[in-house]
Amino acid sequence: MAAFVDKVLVCRDCGREFVFSAGEQAFYQEKGFQHDPVRCPECRRSRKEQRSGGAQARQREMFAAVCADCGAETEVPFRPQLDRPVYCRSCFAKHRNR
Repeated sequence: MAAFVDKVLVCRDCGREFVFSAGEQAFYQEKGFQHDPVRCPECRRSRKEQRSGGAQARQREMFAAVCADCGAETEVPFRPQLDRPVYCRSCFAKHRNR
């Protein structure tokens, strides 16, 4: 195993210098990564957040419904249709295991 030394790299996005530490290099090698990072940690974090749509984009709109089996009020992540039954979480699990 090679001895690693901290490297100073330049971020592709913001142009700032950042340190690619010996520990990070060892981690990259352990994971089989072939290339050094091209973005600083802040730009990597920002890019990851943009790709995932951020925390707010992940919140689903929920719709009120009544379970077709037990009659309990529940919420589901889709707009219920009159021609299809909607189940609460526990009744859905029962139907799923059949």
